[in-house]
Amino acid sequence: MNVTLGEGSLDRATRDEIAVALDRAVAALSSLQKPDGHWCAELEGDSILQSEYILMKWMLRQEAQPLSDGRDGREVLARLTEKLRRQRRDDGGWGQYPGSGVDLSATVKGYFCLKLAGDDPRSPEMARTRELIRAMGGAERCNSFTNFYLASLGQISWDAVPAIPPELVYLPKWFYFHMDKMSAWSRTMILPLAIVTALRKTRELPASASIDELFVDGEARHRLKFRDDVPARWKRFFGAADRVLKFLHHRGGTPWRTKAIQDSLDWILTRAGQDGPAATDGLGAIYPPMVYIQVALDGLGYERSHPIVQRAERELDEFFVHGSPWGDDGTSHMQPCFSPVWDTGIALYALADCGLEATASAERAAEWLRTKECRFVGDWKNNVEGDVPFSGWFFEYHNAYYPDVDDTAMVTMSLRRTGGAANEEASARGLAWIFAMQNKDGGWAAFDKTEDRRILEYVPFADHNAIQDPSCPDITGRVLECLSWHGIKNDDRRVRRAIDFIRSHQESEGCWFGRWGVNYIYGTWQAVIGPIRCGEDRAQDWIQRAGRWLKSVQKPDGSFGESANSYEDPRLKGQGPATASQTAWAAMVLQEIYGKDDPDLLRAIRWLAATQLSVADAADPARNPDRDPPGSWVETEFTGTGFPKVFYLRYHLYRLYFPTMAIGRFCRAHGMAAATPSASDRRAAQLVGS
Repeated sequence: MNVTLGEGSLDRATRDEIAVALDRAVAALSSLQKPDGHWCAELEGDSILQSEYILMKWMLRQEAQPLSDGRDGREVLARLTEKLRRQRRDDGGWGQYPGSGVDLSATVKGYFCLKLAGDDPRSPEMARTRELIRAMGGAERCNSFTNFYLASLGQISWDAVPAIPPELVYLPKWFYFHMDKMSAWSRTMILPLAIVTALRKTRELPASASIDELFVDGEARHRLKFRDDVPARWKRFFGAADRVLKFLHHRGGTPWRTKAIQDSLDWILTRAGQDGPAATDGLGAIYPPMVYIQVALDGLGYERSHPIVQRAERELDEFFVHGSPWGDDGTSHMQPCFSPVWDTGIALYALADCGLEATASAERAAEWLRTKECRFVGDWKNNVEGDVPFSGWFFEYHNAYYPDVDDTAMVTMSLRRTGGAANEEASARGLAWIFAMQNKDGGWAAFDKTEDRRILEYVPFADHNAIQDPSCPDITGRVLECLSWHGIKNDDRRVRRAIDFIRSHQESEGCWFGRWGVNYIYGTWQAVIGPIRCGEDRAQDWIQRAGRWLKSVQKPDGSFGESANSYEDPRLKGQGPATASQTAWAAMVLQEIYGKDDPDLLRAIRWLAATQLSVADAADPARNPDRDPPGSWVETEFTGTGFPKVFYLRYHLYRLYFPTMAIGRFCRAHGMAAATPSASDRRAAQLVGS
């Protein structure tokens, strides 16, 4: 790939430095594209993915049985257990991301798995973990989703587990706690758990495998607990409701219990393991419900040989990653799901920012994305009135019931920029659905058209901190950026409402909370660029305050970084180890607000150029633990967010396509857009080794 250098404010040496960085980044990104045109990198979570899989196998009495792919189950569980040992911190606990505090629930599950594997509880390592758990208040303080595992394995009473009546499926639409008013991911988790709690199937373990020693207050093992932040009146209300539900349970439930369980199962199976227009790779296509459905089916008496069970097992087991990028290190771990549509949409957008929207690489990506266009009407329709023209995109390979606004916006604007009749027609269809999903407050949520129902957050089984799916500034900002590519500006009433929503959520410092990325740097990146591209004057005070805040958290070397610790302590906004993805986000905001000649923007871009992996770096496992290609970046931090304060993610392509995007925008602004000869793909591959 060649770079055309235009006139501008940069000296020749700087222009050459950044031009080379652009070439190498694009080459690295192109080298990771799949033959059919898509990208899909590993999506990494924390230790609970390993521990919960192990506990599930014990709950199902399958800890010594082969896996769905024929692998030796004992060997794979041993590899998962070894991964847990390596993830344990020096203080004996497990955390949610590098640099996090100790997570009590993750630590209890980790200890339990190691004990089931035969680790000696008298060993110094196990003793250190045990004392840490007790110092944090004991295993009785675990979250509700951990308690489902502990109760199923006989470690706590089912009375300590929130009652989830399967009769939920019969609540009328107007009811405050109706299923449609919960987030899409909560719906897919709650109904399998409703079956589990209704059946209360329990495996009694030998005394040698129990975790009695982790409890400080033995009586608390029999009591429901609430989060500390639940108001007292709602603790009383939901506590009373829980007692009534458990009273009914001990008397066989309501007269509709048997039918409710069957109807709940029908709801689940309709959304799990489908083919054809409703194609789905497992319930919700995400890890938690794909675990819970197996436990529910087992409780209902489904044999492991049943095709439904076999498919559920196979789809979950596809999340396995065996070994490390550099070879077999004796461990295995799980991903929470696959991210191909998300990765491909962003990669294609990055290519467009580099001036490469007309390359064969971009055309293959666009063609693949069009094959993932979802025309099936899923659960989202339950909250949308009227006849809505629908076309959207989901996050995973197949998840027809749950397309989402964020992916649809990302893909829609990427296809629009790529151009061509087929891409523009698909983009227009996606845009129509996006407009139909705008909430009353002017913002957009992830999966549904919703309203804020704060009381849902106080339900006992809502301690994953995401039972709702409300409007958020980051998704709303991305939608506005998407609309700008379609020529829709701030004189449009719908855009005006969205900008007002974003402004109403600006923090006093000038930044925004990041719901789906870490954290205020991500939120600010998403919230600011869309309004400016829709025509908002960047000289306005609210936009300038955002820029001043970003500059205030820039590091002396030009980089940016923020730990997910800022979710726990907002005083840490914009503070943390420098990362390539967050530096790229901040750089794009600086360019949007201050223009291409801003000196702080240049410092950020030069930091990105200076920290790229060289050929020598890429060949060294110590300097390149994830075995990324030359031209990429090293980033071990988690900069993606699943559930704030609960679950975080490391997207293994964030460290590549976002810096590529930022450098591409900078280069184009300085007249350095990439030329695209017919052999561009071959040239890009050659550059990886140069």
